[in-house]
Amino acid sequence: MNICVVGCGAMGSIYAALLAKAGNNVCVLDTNLDQVDAINRNGLRVWGASGDTRVSILAFSEPPANLAEPLDLVICAVKARFAVAAGKCIVPLLGSNTKVLTIQNGLGSAEELANLVGPERLVVGIAQGFGASLPEPGVAHHNDMKAIRMGAYQQARHIDVQAIASLWADAGFDAAAAQDIGAMQWEKLICNVAYSAPCAITGQTLGEVLADPQMSAVSRAAAQEAYAIARAAKINLSFDNPQKAIEQFAERMPEAKPSVLLDLEAGRLSEVDVINGAIPRQAEKVGLEAPVNATLTALVLALEKQPKLSRT
Repeated sequence: MNICVVGCGAMGSIYAALLAKAGNNVCVLDTNLDQVDAINRNGLRVWGASGDTRVSILAFSEPPANLAEPLDLVICAVKARFAVAAGKCIVPLLGSNTKVLTIQNGLGSAEELANLVGPERLVVGIAQGFGASLPEPGVAHHNDMKAIRMGAYQQARHIDVQAIASLWADAGFDAAAAQDIGAMQWEKLICNVAYSAPCAITGQTLGEVLADPQMSAVSRAAAQEAYAIARAAKINLSFDNPQKAIEQFAERMPEAKPSVLLDLEAGRLSEVDVINGAIPRQAEKVGLEAPVNATLTALVLALEKQPKLSRT
């Protein structure tokens, strides 16, 4: 397949490298010029749970004007806050049969992207348990490699979703099509709220939060609050014990740092507003409140306004 990965950060790098290694024709688009230059100069390296892979692929900082062949698939791997900007870059790349797979944390970005690329071609994916980071330009690392799940946004055909999932499975991912992608988004969100803000506030890894008596209590409270709101919203969750779910999540990759902490350490704005911050908005829809996640979100946003912190 001819594939373009839009957003070649830590997760986008993993997608691009493993799909290219499997024999697909892959290029990447990213606004980080250091990342683009490193990939074009030295190739893209991904190491960790998937092994150690280096591939030679083309990287662009602007949408390429003259691709040799139409794209079969565009993968949108940017952070949620950049989904609209990414969508505008994606539109010129679309052929009549191009599908768009968007994989972001949190809730809400798919709707914005569908308005730009068309709901009939949009597939929504979730990435579970990778613990990915970008230690230097052109090099990504991941602690684990749990699963990729994807489903039709609205009008995309399930047979097309299955074909895309098979493509990912052939590249070594635990990938599958899901009928209820919304429920799976919530299941990942419950695990994410347990660690994203608590780790960002304390500088701890997932395993450290899990082992810390004070912070593990906060982590459980955030997850339980999100779980209760999901149930009130009649989300068909596959588990009934959120504490067990978040413990297993951390135990798979105890050394991992969530993206919100990595962003704070790098002095970047984080995605906390679509992770922990999504819970109060969803709570309002079902007549509830979410004081734990609202407080955690406010604390992270306050930290983002401070000078870059050195965490050890």
